[in-house]
Amino acid sequence: MKSTTAFPAAAYYFSGLFLLIIAGFWPSYFVKFFDRTASFSLYFHFHAAMLMFWLLLLIIQPILIRKRKLQWHRLLGKFSYVFFPLMCVSIVLMIHLSHGHNVNEDNLGNTLLGQSKNFFIFVTGYVIAIKYRRSAAVHARGMIVTGIALIEPALTRLFLNIFTELKWFVTSPDFFWYASVPTILLIFSLMIVLIIKERRQQKGRWVFPFTLGLYLILYTLMITQI
Repeated sequence: MKSTTAFPAAAYYFSGLFLLIIAGFWPSYFVKFFDRTASFSLYFHFHAAMLMFWLLLLIIQPILIRKRKLQWHRLLGKFSYVFFPLMCVSIVLMIHLSHGHNVNEDNLGNTLLGQSKNFFIFVTGYVIAIKYRRSAAVHARGMIVTGIALIEPALTRLFLNIFTELKWFVTSPDFFWYASVPTILLIFSLMIVLIIKERRQQKGRWVFPFTLGLYLILYTLMITQI
């Protein structure tokens, strides 16, 4: 029986994203529960919980489509109306926790842009998914964009963890060159691959080029510090 979704392997990719996030935040968050050094703000735990819920949603929903459990898919989709605003609140709280006491720091605007650009992509993807929820092709791509928006925070930390373990740093790491640049290149490569694979699709193929355009604008603003 042919799959009813244009992305039958989406659950596997999102499972990989789940593992990427675990790996990226393992030294700075998860491992601290094992060595009993965890002393995080409630904001951290709230954000981690919302992130895990969202990833589980991205993994389960394509499986329900493949198994033709459409009623369950729609029911679980309605829970996103609760998870989405809570996820947004958790992200804003984390940004506030990082800079709430440093409102006079130099280059604060550019720093906030760097932290919030993926939040903007995440919100855009969800708005697309909900606005076009009756179009399976567009809806699926919008939800995929919400997953793509979660790649950078985990991947940059994973690069820093790897380079630190390899002792490539003499002093403190240069976050931009060792983490941000390779992450940007990988995300852009991913978007280009998706666009190429989608070139013959009749519906929904505008979503990924649109997202790539947003990334180009946001990264340009961040790098040039306009």
